[in-house]
Amino acid sequence: MPRMRGPAEKPADFGGVMLKLVRYCKKYLPVIVIALILGAAGTICQIIGPDQLKNMTNAIAKGMPALVHGKPVMGAVDMGEVTRIAWLLVGLYAGYAILGYAQHWMMATVTQRIAQSLRKSISDKINKLPLKYFDHTSYGDVLSRITNDVDAIGQTLGQSLGMLITSVTLFVGSLVMMFYNNVIMTVCAIVVSLLGVVIMMVIMKYSQKYFARQQLALGDVNGHVEEMYSGHIVVKAYNGEADSVRRFKKYNNDLYDSAWKSQFLSGLMNPLMNLVGNLGFVTVCIVGGALAINGQIEFGVIVAFMMYVRLFTQPLSQFAQAFQNLQRCAAASERVFGFLEEPEMSDESKKPTLLGRDPKTGEPTRVRGDVEFKHVSFGYEPGKPIIHDFSASVKAGQKVAIVGPTGAGKSTMVNLLMRFYDIDGGSMSIDGIDTSTVPRSNVHDQFSMVLQDTWVFNGTVKENIAYSKQGVTDEQIEDACKAVGLDHYIRSLPQGYDTVLDDKSSLSQGQRQLMTIARAMVQDAPILILDEATSSVDTRTEELIQKSMDQLTVGRTSFVIAHRLSTIRNADMILVMNHGDIIERGTHDELLARGGFYADLYNSQFSTLVA
Repeated sequence: MPRMRGPAEKPADFGGVMLKLVRYCKKYLPVIVIALILGAAGTICQIIGPDQLKNMTNAIAKGMPALVHGKPVMGAVDMGEVTRIAWLLVGLYAGYAILGYAQHWMMATVTQRIAQSLRKSISDKINKLPLKYFDHTSYGDVLSRITNDVDAIGQTLGQSLGMLITSVTLFVGSLVMMFYNNVIMTVCAIVVSLLGVVIMMVIMKYSQKYFARQQLALGDVNGHVEEMYSGHIVVKAYNGEADSVRRFKKYNNDLYDSAWKSQFLSGLMNPLMNLVGNLGFVTVCIVGGALAINGQIEFGVIVAFMMYVRLFTQPLSQFAQAFQNLQRCAAASERVFGFLEEPEMSDESKKPTLLGRDPKTGEPTRVRGDVEFKHVSFGYEPGKPIIHDFSASVKAGQKVAIVGPTGAGKSTMVNLLMRFYDIDGGSMSIDGIDTSTVPRSNVHDQFSMVLQDTWVFNGTVKENIAYSKQGVTDEQIEDACKAVGLDHYIRSLPQGYDTVLDDKSSLSQGQRQLMTIARAMVQDAPILILDEATSSVDTRTEELIQKSMDQLTVGRTSFVIAHRLSTIRNADMILVMNHGDIIERGTHDELLARGGFYADLYNSQFSTLVA
């Protein structure tokens, strides 16, 4: 059963955001207008039907027996006229069905195209947004925009917009035809229908607050279950089952109470509206019968009115649903267009691709790997610098370790080097070329990265390791896996290197880390970044990886961020950072001999290991 939706979130600017949506859909507007016209035309066919039934009823009634002086006198039913009206009715209802089908087909096609275009726009936008946007926006929020919000827009355009047009046409058309047939009966039908409108508004007023409470309670239940499931080991370890059950019972009772009231009140809508409709039939029969006896109307008018009353009351509940869905569509559009209007990274399409190119011939060449930082300063927020004045010169092929306490700015420096963020001051260069003068993609091509957080996508082992690298051979992939000690495990998988990895894969965190290291080996970039690359593996595996890393770093400039200082003793240069500044630099032996900040860090780790 689909989850009940709560009340539509109200957009800040309904008119403005709907105008943006219209502009976005402008190339589809002719098709949408044609579809809505077809839907309205089909509804008109439906509206004309009861009037023709009236004519058929009157034609039959003329041929029915009549009493003259107490004796029945047979009339002659004009079957030719009845047949003609019958075929006309068949044509009208067939036209209603065909036009309605055409409208739904066109709107379904158009709305899915619009949803597809919106998803593509969001996907393209994600690649153009600076990383700082995601510093204050959760990935779940972005995911919600590309799924829930786009779906809400598509559903509204595909269903509610057509429903609104046909409902308006049905309501107005029925009202006109009712007045055309008889004013007195129309007024009576309107009075009864107004009773239904009042009842519907009262029910909606009370039910909406319970729908809101239901959504909140549902969020509490889902959040609690997810939290307890993901942390069930901690819950058991601390004997927190009783408290967990108590909280779940409270959330579950709140959900039951709000859901029961909202479902009960909303469930009253159809029976009460049916009651109003039936009262309308009774009213039409009584008033129509009195008018027919007085000879003011024919019997066929009563038959037509009984159908028009249903057609007249039917759109009333649809109006409320359509307007509510339009509000939800506007709220979803506001979030989607708000995302699409976020400031993007600067356009670098005109910047020359200088890294990895011979300056004279322009032919592809390998970057040497000389890296230089000059008085770099940076802050994630204006006025709050994290890196104050960072300067360092790294020669090609050197292994540079960056160490320091948590929050010192180690990972930030690597992010700046790869131009994930733009620096506030100073400059960074590779082989003497300022990285800000070339496209970001040109900078990224020069790096292989192994981060603390492993990332494995849904695909084969082979595809994961060769990610985004063209022309990689099976032999290269296998050699990389052998270097990190992963080859034996992969061959034990059902399809070996062709095994598909997904959320059900039995890869441990350490094995995932080994796979990302193998991926970096296959990329074979001139500059290597290892951000806590061995943080998720055991000591024995760490030794194996360390030997592989030593081989991998030969001939490459390497930046190693490590908390385990024992892993960077052979670094050519160690940069010790604290509070965004380099406070010490030198080799492992030089820094230990100095007896400063690094020596204290190293000795504290060593004493902890000994203890």
